[in-house]
Amino acid sequence: MRTVIKEEVDKAERNLLSIEKLMHTTFALRRQEIVQGEPLVKDFLERWPALQIQSQICAKFHRITNVNLRNQFYAELDRQIPRLIELYTRKAARTGRVAGALRHILQYYETEDVQDINMKRTVALRCLSVYLLEEDAQFFKTWNSEESEEPDIGNTPIGILTEIRGRSASPLHFSPISTAIVVEDEFVMRDITTFADAYVLLFGLVYALHLDYPKKLVGTFTFIQKLLMGLDDGAPLKPSLLSLKNDLLSM
Repeated sequence: MRTVIKEEVDKAERNLLSIEKLMHTTFALRRQEIVQGEPLVKDFLERWPALQIQSQICAKFHRITNVNLRNQFYAELDRQIPRLIELYTRKAARTGRVAGALRHILQYYETEDVQDINMKRTVALRCLSVYLLEEDAQFFKTWNSEESEEPDIGNTPIGILTEIRGRSASPLHFSPISTAIVVEDEFVMRDITTFADAYVLLFGLVYALHLDYPKKLVGTFTFIQKLLMGLDDGAPLKPSLLSLKNDLLSM
């Protein structure tokens, strides 16, 4: 069946329904292989290339958690966006390194004439790690394709790469050329439309590929897991996350 799936994925016109049925049938085999064998992600995806299709990431996430990846993520994120941006704005009004970093991000958002939902999602997600003191230059990467033919994705265990053209001092980009997901110094998915889409698909891939959360962004991903996705593992929240949860509940 694995060979049949690979052949179908390689076709110019894929039969997504057929791929879905075959992936559903082989779920247990694939889960055993990834959990017990701990293969390199590149090798695993060569064997199961359907996991680089967006719909299959969502399908596998649902099989593991019984939660709709996109619907839950965006419904809860969009509900929390006004509260999150208000918290970021309050923090940015103070003094200190974190306040300055948040001001630097928010100033680009506030000067936009039209603040659509994709912009709001980008700001909410990009500021989250800053607010939680979890900045990681190896996770958030930007590639100016006018300045170099290939992006530097070395030393990237897991991350999101935003492609832009032209010079920009902004730490976030509302209309990127494209966005990509990198795992173990390899592109896993490319040509993703928005930063938020890359984020939610990466979260799904963490479950699908049995990956650890990025070491410097454990709090950020735990926030997504527990407070956005509602996937509580029973472990207590760290003080910073508990404080953020309480602040959101009180607003």
